[in-house]
Amino acid sequence: MQKSLKPTSDRAFDILRSEKLNPLDAIFAPKTVAVIGASETPGSVGRTLLWNLITNPFGGTVFPVNPKRHSVLGIKAYPKISDIPEAVDLAVIATPAPTVPGIIAECVDAGVKSAIIISAGFKEAGAAGIALEQEIIAQARRGNIRIIGPNCLGVMSPLTGLNATFASAMARPGNVGFISQSGALCTAILDWSFQENVGFSAFVSIGSMLDVGWGDLIYYLGDDPHTKSIVIYMESIGDARSFISAAREVALTKPIIVIKAGRTEAAAKAAASHTGALAGSDAVLDAAFRRCGVLRVNSISDLFDMAEVLAKQPRPKGPRLTILTNAGGPGVLATDALIEAGGELAAISPEAIASFDQILPTHWSHNNPIDILGDADPQRYTQALEIAAKDANSDGLLVILTPQAMTDPTQTAEQLKPYAQIPGKPILASWMGGAEVTAGETILNRQGIPTYRYPDTATRVFSYMWQSSYNLRGIYETPVLPTVDPQSGIPDRNLVANIISTARQNGRTILTEFESKQILAAYGISVVATCVSKSEDEAVKCAESIGYPVVVKLYSHVITHKTDVGGVQLNIRDADGVRQAYRTIKSSVEEKITKDPHYSALSTQHSALFLGVTVQPMVKTDGYELIIGSSLDPQFGPVLLFGAGGQLVEVFQDRAIALPPLNTTLARRMMEHTKIYKALKGVRGRQSIDMAALEQLMVAFSQLVVEQRWIKEIDINPLLAIPPTALNSGGLIALDGRIVLHPQDITEEQLPKLAIRPYPTQYIEQWTMKNGMSVTIRPIRPEDEPLMVQFHQTLSEESVYFRYFHLIKLSQRITHERLTRICFNDYDREMALVAEHQDPETGTKQILAVGRLSKLHGTDAAEFAMLVSDRCQCQGLGTEMVRRLLQVGCQENIGRVTANILTDNYGMQRVCEKLGFRIQPTSDSTVMQAEIALRTSN
Repeated sequence: MQKSLKPTSDRAFDILRSEKLNPLDAIFAPKTVAVIGASETPGSVGRTLLWNLITNPFGGTVFPVNPKRHSVLGIKAYPKISDIPEAVDLAVIATPAPTVPGIIAECVDAGVKSAIIISAGFKEAGAAGIALEQEIIAQARRGNIRIIGPNCLGVMSPLTGLNATFASAMARPGNVGFISQSGALCTAILDWSFQENVGFSAFVSIGSMLDVGWGDLIYYLGDDPHTKSIVIYMESIGDARSFISAAREVALTKPIIVIKAGRTEAAAKAAASHTGALAGSDAVLDAAFRRCGVLRVNSISDLFDMAEVLAKQPRPKGPRLTILTNAGGPGVLATDALIEAGGELAAISPEAIASFDQILPTHWSHNNPIDILGDADPQRYTQALEIAAKDANSDGLLVILTPQAMTDPTQTAEQLKPYAQIPGKPILASWMGGAEVTAGETILNRQGIPTYRYPDTATRVFSYMWQSSYNLRGIYETPVLPTVDPQSGIPDRNLVANIISTARQNGRTILTEFESKQILAAYGISVVATCVSKSEDEAVKCAESIGYPVVVKLYSHVITHKTDVGGVQLNIRDADGVRQAYRTIKSSVEEKITKDPHYSALSTQHSALFLGVTVQPMVKTDGYELIIGSSLDPQFGPVLLFGAGGQLVEVFQDRAIALPPLNTTLARRMMEHTKIYKALKGVRGRQSIDMAALEQLMVAFSQLVVEQRWIKEIDINPLLAIPPTALNSGGLIALDGRIVLHPQDITEEQLPKLAIRPYPTQYIEQWTMKNGMSVTIRPIRPEDEPLMVQFHQTLSEESVYFRYFHLIKLSQRITHERLTRICFNDYDREMALVAEHQDPETGTKQILAVGRLSKLHGTDAAEFAMLVSDRCQCQGLGTEMVRRLLQVGCQENIGRVTANILTDNYGMQRVCEKLGFRIQPTSDSTVMQAEIALRTSN
């Protein structure tokens, strides 16, 4: 019997989902609002809040709360929220900070669903304010109340008329969801929006994010059909994992554009003092935005320009822009701005040049920018644009018009209207001038062609569009599965655990170079052979065993930067040289102890800084010295670094930052952000290094960082990348390694968490079907896309119908974009399990079943869906997959699990009943709902 459940995106689920309320609905669409601190004092926040709510009808009832008045602004007032005769959806609090914890306690007792705390004086005010916040959270956790603020302007929902702010005006309705940490900036943008005719679907001042954070609001606006784009003013990231999780999901369907204050150190300090948050590295934040498909801009005008253009025009597929202009100067300025912003001028194809020659005057530019000369009429513009639009070398188009004697800005705009939507290519326009071009600008804007008064602004917008495409493409690209032989014993986690445990038992936080290399090798990273020697004789013996020439380095439990103390001696060619190197390093360390206070202090804390030397082969550095490392960011936890390495690593500053875990696609993109990347691909007659091997090495390094949480800092410097030549095959080898552990005084629970959840290996288990076939049930991964294509080829029409509630053609089910969404899981939000079988003779792998558990935003519930290949049905696999999903739900702290099943899918209903689900009808007669509680409600 077919066992299949519907997905989270089909007709029946949408019907049922519409009946489920998001907890934030109580904030954005309340039926009853209490204003606690309502006042009649002119100019007070309490009066303004109440006035805004009653003068902007939102379809609900407003209740003033003031223990000293019987009425406020002519409306009956209540002494306490518990005195209000109706259930309250939203409480807006504008009372002094010390009173707020008690008010929240009263709200919880009265069953209030949500609150907006306008009041200031919390964590931004210091320790006393932090203590107040902790009291508020303790009270809020007694119930299910959601809180925005404190220290915020409030919330507007212009489409419904809700104005729960103390702003002086109501925002225009529109399709932009705006979220800001700065209330003052909200009021400024509100004023600006009236001049620019910008409308909003939501206008939120989020304040200090005591409860509701970026992730909650991004999810909410992502589900809102009226919101087409989300723009954010950010001062601090808050819960980094929640932000990344929500943004990565929503950015695939709606643009998320962020302006983040604090790029400079001084600005970061100002933002920290304003929000009371720690400031993380700006480069790390950029990496996080890239990872989840968010576009970062640098100005408020760019924020809304991008919201407009991404709603009107397709994203470019590459960075190449074609500029069409009737004046050379603006074209040159546009080119400069384009290159500075990271874009490229499109190279005009020979076919396009031939076509231009047929329609343009002899003296046209014959290059990009395409100068069609000052006497260009509307027909010349349209003919040239049509040729440029067809050129395969171009990813986007910018049309510049300057008002000259022969120019007709209005008629030219009319002629361009048919080109407003060019498949796969954005078109932008810069109508330069004043009143003379206004009518033309209006025509273009109404047609969906964004216009800019200055061409450099237009090229910057195009570059941002390409950056947005690039970020999203990183989510869509399918990585390559790591090529590690499962029989190789790599990674050797037991060896690594023993090394780290021994060091910690001995009170050490710094591993020796030898230990560090052992750990790298345990994860499959090639390291140079290293021999520890505690005497001159041992060093000579090691050198003769390795073969000359050799390198002699300091061996110490304390000193990690060996070159700083003269602890590296290169190109030693005989035994006398080894003995001399040993003595030189020893005396250099002793001299440092005598003359340098830092090393003197270390010497008093530790029994010995010099424990001997290590001897290693002298590797020819006829390649590229790289650095790969990891350190801690205060907001994002462990972060990865890649770039040019060697002794001058801090001088060149050629590096890229990324968040772990990596796959091969993300590793390559990390490399692409460095200058040395071009050299690694081959330059000046040199062949490219093995880029695929370097990607795999970076993935292995990332895995090491993810799994070994006691490691605080780690780097390989240098990692020697050798291109192949006629004499050698090239390769990658770690010449040095450095690992620092977390301090002894922290517990495992206190170790920093990753900003992105890694692959959940704890859910990998073996199982045997009724027919004796063994399968591995494990979480899905991005590399499974090819196997998922094969899986869908095994499904019958009945299986597809039962799963999706309608038939979907195979060609539609296996598109790259669709399978990307299926295989790329955010394991914090959803968990898809696959049942994989490996043929014992051929080693070929195939997926036999897929089950998915998806959390419902803002609740403790999850929906599950499941599909089994036709040839494996009736083998107990479906039941086992559901059982495993329920186990995952328990581990992930899910309160209840539901599934929507077609009424005639009796087999799936029996499976659910057998596992304890309750089956009941829904408002759709063709659909049944199965539900099971995994834990009792509070």
